[in-house]
Amino acid sequence: MRAYERLITYAKVHTASAEDAEQTPSTRRQFDLANLLAEELQDLGTADVFVDEHCYVYARIPATAGLEGKTPVGFLAHVDTIPDFSGENVRPRIIEDYDGSDIPLGDSGRVLRVADFPHLKDMVGKTLVVTDGTTVLGADDKAGVAEIMTMAERLLASDAPAHGPVCIGFCPDEEIGHGAELMDLQRFGAELAYTLDGGGLGEIEYENFNAAGAEAVFHGFNVHPGSAKDTMVNASLVAMEFNSMLPAGDTPRDTEGYEGFFHLTDMQGDVETARTRYIIRDHDAGKFEARKATMEHAAKLLNAKYGAGTVELTIREQYRNMIEKIKERFEVVEKAVKAAEACGLTAKAVPIRGGTDGAALSFRGLPCPNLPTASYGHHGPYEHAVAEDMDRMVDWALAIVEEFAR
Repeated sequence: MRAYERLITYAKVHTASAEDAEQTPSTRRQFDLANLLAEELQDLGTADVFVDEHCYVYARIPATAGLEGKTPVGFLAHVDTIPDFSGENVRPRIIEDYDGSDIPLGDSGRVLRVADFPHLKDMVGKTLVVTDGTTVLGADDKAGVAEIMTMAERLLASDAPAHGPVCIGFCPDEEIGHGAELMDLQRFGAELAYTLDGGGLGEIEYENFNAAGAEAVFHGFNVHPGSAKDTMVNASLVAMEFNSMLPAGDTPRDTEGYEGFFHLTDMQGDVETARTRYIIRDHDAGKFEARKATMEHAAKLLNAKYGAGTVELTIREQYRNMIEKIKERFEVVEKAVKAAEACGLTAKAVPIRGGTDGAALSFRGLPCPNLPTASYGHHGPYEHAVAEDMDRMVDWALAIVEEFAR
C-alpha cells in the first residue's frame, strides 16, 4: 500500500486534541487511531506492539541477523490534529495528474490558489490529496504516520534491505504541546530518532525556536472621569503602553527565518483590569533571554510610573532550541543527509519557526531532528499532500535505516 492511501484512511478518523485538558490524551478519540495503528502493526509483523494508557503507540522491527548491535534508530509521528479547526467528517479528495491551476475545494467557496501556495507550480503531473474546504486534511501529522507505517511494511517484506533495530512510536497531543511529555523512552528503545511532521520534500529541521509564554495583568484605579486628573489609572491604556514598549517590527508578520518575535495572542480589559498574553520566540538563546528581559524591564518601568503592583508579569518557558542537544550527536543529521543523497534528494537545513516533539525528546536524552512529510498548508482547510513525494519520503526513511546499518 502506498503512503497516500494510508493517509486517506487515517484522515477519516477524528483525532483532534483539546486545549486545557488535564489528562493525556486530551481526547479519548485519539485512541481510535492509536488502536487501529496497533492492529495494523501487528498484522504487518512488528514486535512488541503496545498502546499505553496515555495513547502512546510503541512497536519494534528486530534487526536483520548479525546487525543486532547497530544503533537502534526510531521514527515518530503524532496522531492528533489541531483543536481549533474541524478534523471531523474529513472527506479527502484525490486529484490525479494535477494541471497546475487553482483548485476549488468542494462546495465550500474556498479555493487552493497557486498564488497563495507557489510550490503548487512544481507539482504539475503529480497526485494531490486535498480537503473539501470544510475541515483540515489531517496530513499534520497523519502523513507522517502513513509514511512510517509504509516504511515498516517495506522493512518487513521478504526483499527488505538488511537493517539494524528500528523503533516506531506514535504520540498524542503534539498540537497542544504535550506530545513527548509522557513517552516511555526505555520502552521506545531508540538511541537516535526522527520525527516526521510537516514540511517540503528534502527539508531537515534540527533548529527550532526557544519559546516562552507571557501573561501580563494590569491593575487600574477607576474614578469618575470628571475628576480623574493625576488619579485615574486606566488598566487598558497601561496595557497598550506596555505593548508599545516592545519592538514594533518584531511580530510574526514582519519576521522570517531565524528572526524572533513577540506575538500578542489575545487581550481583554477595561479601566479596572486588563490582561494580555504573548508568546516569545527566538532561535538564538542570548536573544531569547534578551526578549524576556525586555518585557521584564517594561513592567518595571510601568510599576515605577503608576505604582507598585500595577503590572504583574508572568513568563513561563515552554521549550528550547533542540540544536543544543542535537550538536552532541550530530551524526543523526549527517546520516539523514547521506541517506537523502543516496535516494536522489538534496537535504536542506531549515529552521523551524515553531516547536516539535523532537525538541522535547532531545532534551529528554533522545536526539531527534525532524523530517518532512511532503504536505503543506497545515492547520486549516487548504491542507494538502503530494502522493509521489510521500513515496519519496518513505524511500528517504528506508535509506536512513540502511545508513544506520552500515
